[in-house]
Amino acid sequence: MVEQGRWAGRSPDKDVIRNEIWHTLETTGTAVGPAWSMIPNFVGADTAAWHLAQTDEWKRAKTIKTNPDAPQIPIRLRALYEGKMVFAPVPYLTKDFPYLRLDPQKLIAKGITFELAATSQGFVEHGDRIEFDQVAPLDFCVCGSVAVTRAGGRTGKGAGFADLETAIFRELGIVTAETPMATTVHSSQLADDSRVPMQSHDSPLDFVATEKELIRTGNRATRPMGVDWDKVRPDQFETIPFLTRLREQMLARRRA
Repeated sequence: MVEQGRWAGRSPDKDVIRNEIWHTLETTGTAVGPAWSMIPNFVGADTAAWHLAQTDEWKRAKTIKTNPDAPQIPIRLRALYEGKMVFAPVPYLTKDFPYLRLDPQKLIAKGITFELAATSQGFVEHGDRIEFDQVAPLDFCVCGSVAVTRAGGRTGKGAGFADLETAIFRELGIVTAETPMATTVHSSQLADDSRVPMQSHDSPLDFVATEKELIRTGNRATRPMGVDWDKVRPDQFETIPFLTRLREQMLARRRA
């Protein structure tokens, strides 16, 4: 029996490529810690973060959004040392509050090291708890990935968290069609374009950084500019505590 990820069954084709990559990362020793059913940490994550940080878009950015997973710890750490404000969602969006803000100046004043604050446990403990609409306009967004393509396609664990939060930010005006979207992955997580097809609710990546290179995808496909609530799955409303409340607030904004 083939091992399946936690959210398997929602997209069978993507399940196949995820399983292949998780298996490869673990059997080759490329994964740092367990990979299966996760945004996998990998050997060279710090180098991938360095590649991404060489872009002019990163250097200009003052506000950074990153996913909460381990392979993006070097992203959060680099951003904090560069004086950038860092925003990250609560892991799996399972709290009553959805987001956290890491202000490097506040952390310094409290004597909290950036190394601690950059971990998922550290930013949940030491970050400022905020709502979606309290996130500052974002200059640069980093999401976690399991499989990506050179054309800017991506898939995560299969839960749909990243696409949902990006759609929320776009509807609120916190992210625009011009906001760079990026990820950091191991080179073995690159897949053929046909293996990770883009869907209407997907946001294509502008940058893919690996331990070997920086890829500019050049993908200017139309970005979804809001949430299609009809495509949000019932189990997402069940597992994300604030989502029903947020839907009502956002639908009220549309009607106003």
